[in-house]
Amino acid sequence: MELSWQVTRSVTSLKRFLNQQGVSHRVFSDLKRDGSIKVNGQMVTPAVDLQVGDTVTVVLPAESADPAVATSQTPITVLFENRDWLVVDKPAGLNVVPGPANRTDTLVNRIKGHWLAENAENQVPHILTRLDRFTSGVVWVARYRLANSLASQLQAAHQVDKRYLAVVSGQLTDDHGLIDAPLASDPAGYNQMVSPAGKPAKTEYWVVQRWANATLVRVKLHTGRTHQIRAHFASLDHPLIGDELYGGPQLHGMTRQALHAQSLAFTDPFTGDARQFSSEPPADWQRLLRSLSEE
Repeated sequence: MELSWQVTRSVTSLKRFLNQQGVSHRVFSDLKRDGSIKVNGQMVTPAVDLQVGDTVTVVLPAESADPAVATSQTPITVLFENRDWLVVDKPAGLNVVPGPANRTDTLVNRIKGHWLAENAENQVPHILTRLDRFTSGVVWVARYRLANSLASQLQAAHQVDKRYLAVVSGQLTDDHGLIDAPLASDPAGYNQMVSPAGKPAKTEYWVVQRWANATLVRVKLHTGRTHQIRAHFASLDHPLIGDELYGGPQLHGMTRQALHAQSLAFTDPFTGDARQFSSEPPADWQRLLRSLSEE
């Protein structure tokens, strides 16, 4: 595939110019080895001198499917797909990446089947927003290494807005709050715990509705730590409904953590367009909310 940019100001080298467009050292190395670089339509070497007004085009090598990854024919729910991105609505209970418990029918396996069926040029999914197995909702995927690099830069700069819905146990007192507490792996288990030795983690929330023994909150992640929302609310003694790992009670048949990745928004680094995607909470969520309202 080809991508082009115009040189609008003086630069010292081709590598520096491409780095300014988000081309990482690894992608640049791939270009030199397997791809090609053109300036004004002519093939060039990395030593070329660039002038203002030049058009730089890179031809990226295709990313072939990994034969070690199984192919699943189970359909995926596509919210958006173009040359650069795939955004899907993940059901609860589906692992995102293959692992010891499931190597044949995860989201990655299903995406492989989806892209093989449409004979896509690039067939290696780069997962950008990974969700826990039992968390439902929006997952963002880059379709090739350069897109992955640019998206990772957006995330590092906190320019990706990720919003969740959660039902926590008990009644939260404040209508709005910011949980600013570092998280670390619990050496005694699989959970995360608040610890001064942990990595910085910030979770902002707004109360949407309160019931007798539960609270619906809208959550914004300012960092992306493992189990961040689950661990942070558990640290406040308000674990998520259905979250057995963190001591959340099972109410009205909700046997998985009541957590849903509702929306994702960012400015597309390729086009400058504002991208926003959303997912409606699934059926078990709807039943839980109805039952809580009827108590």
